[in-house]
Amino acid sequence: MSKNNNWTRKEVKAKGKAAFLKNYWKTLLVALLIIFTSGGAGATGFGGNANMSNKTTTDTVYEMTGTGESEDGANLTADEIAKESNSSIPANIEMPEKNDIPVAAAVSLGIVAVILVIFITAFGIAADAFVLNPLMLGCRRFFLKNLDEPAEIGNITYGFDRNYKHNVKVLFYMQLRIFLWSLLFIIPGLVKAYEYRVIPYILNDHPEMNMDDIFAESRRMMDGNKWKAFVLDLSFIGWQVLSLFTCGLLSIFYVNPYIHSTHAALYDELKYSNLTIDEADPYAGE
Repeated sequence: MSKNNNWTRKEVKAKGKAAFLKNYWKTLLVALLIIFTSGGAGATGFGGNANMSNKTTTDTVYEMTGTGESEDGANLTADEIAKESNSSIPANIEMPEKNDIPVAAAVSLGIVAVILVIFITAFGIAADAFVLNPLMLGCRRFFLKNLDEPAEIGNITYGFDRNYKHNVKVLFYMQLRIFLWSLLFIIPGLVKAYEYRVIPYILNDHPEMNMDDIFAESRRMMDGNKWKAFVLDLSFIGWQVLSLFTCGLLSIFYVNPYIHSTHAALYDELKYSNLTIDEADPYAGE
């Protein structure tokens, strides 16, 4: 059987829309979950109160204007300020070099900042790989099953309940490969993202397949379909722009569930016409 690249946007979107509307509220909840888990955490900032050293207000004025003011209100020149300041320091006390403390503090803060960034990055990668990816896999399963019959919310735990380690490994390598290709001026990463687009759905349908076969299967299924899938995504831009005028409410209650359901419908349109995936019911025997 030849690959199916004769599908049309109209047919795929109609199928996705119909599946979404027949199970509206559950589909809406799962789409909201996708927003909360894949939208990204807010930027983490680091700050603190500025610590004042032994610098006086007079020093600050001097640094800004080159002049100061004595206790009786008379204007002082820069040389007179320096002389007056030095005269108040006992001769037996050695003052540190002026720049020693700020430089040491800056280096220390820099090291702490780097360590914190590394820790937060590592934590984010781990959370993404071990929690969010399996959860997203379950969400994809929900939309896939919802095409044939109203799916249950419980499908979202599938990535944790079955072949957890395998799911984590496959999805992590998928993201890693897309990221590495993205380093080559974005476009190659975008191409790979569409090439690997159906990997979560294949993993749902065929959990027994090893990782190399899943990647190869996704490449075969998307061969000749990457551009059409890209145009399919572009066809939702009008809805997303319109959603801006509703402060995102239209996106939450209609557009996002519609998009996710359409993505599942695209995979469903492709899967049985691929040469290496059989036409048996992947959910039989559950």
